[in-house]
Amino acid sequence: MPVGLTSSEITRVVNRYIGVEGGYLGLPERFSYRTHSEFYAEYCDLAVSLEGYQGTTRETFIEVLSSLPSRDQAKVLRGVLERFPLGEGPTTREREHVEVQSLIERLEADSGVVGETPSITSEVVLRALADAENLIQSSGPTSAVDRLHTVLHGYLLAVCAEADITCTREDSMVALLRKVQREHPMFEDLGPRSQDISKILNASASILDALLPVRNQASVAHPNETLLAEPEARLVINTSRTLLQYLDAKIS
Repeated sequence: MPVGLTSSEITRVVNRYIGVEGGYLGLPERFSYRTHSEFYAEYCDLAVSLEGYQGTTRETFIEVLSSLPSRDQAKVLRGVLERFPLGEGPTTREREHVEVQSLIERLEADSGVVGETPSITSEVVLRALADAENLIQSSGPTSAVDRLHTVLHGYLLAVCAEADITCTREDSMVALLRKVQREHPMFEDLGPRSQDISKILNASASILDALLPVRNQASVAHPNETLLAEPEARLVINTSRTLLQYLDAKIS
């Protein structure tokens, strides 16, 4: 599944849904340079400056949309549906409207939604998962890093409680994972290549050990001056999600 809109998808949205006349964007009412500039803040909740862009509103819109990350492309498409509602173009565009909605759903999925609710959970895990999903969609993965730390920590505590494994809330995630590996009955059999799987789990403990300083010193959990860039934040989130999904599948 592609990350972000392809060139052909953007062209279809522009030509088939928004409409183009004389090289300019929008039917029946064209974007002026002013209304196009105001569109991103008014309809998309985005701060986009068009200073430095050259060309028609159509060319500028395509260039801006192509440059945005998936979550912001979804916001623009939602703004397009509001700014150019169904039935006000040269045709009803029902099929094209459905296609734009499908693109929005895909883009929001591509943005790194946290994933399914684990089978073993707690109130804090559920709340942190909901917060993480909302933050990823609204502000990007950097804002959700500390929530994923809470999700994993809360999940491991819930697993220990469910399996009567002795632990305290002060135990680190590494300590909790070690206890689950040693004492949870579902980890007595790791299947084929069990030694290699054990190595992967041991490496996962090292990842968990790195999450705490990342959370404390490079996330919005504290007023840190330097935050993780989006690629590194996405790495942290997706790695955390992968470990969570494995543990939950194994235990349940």
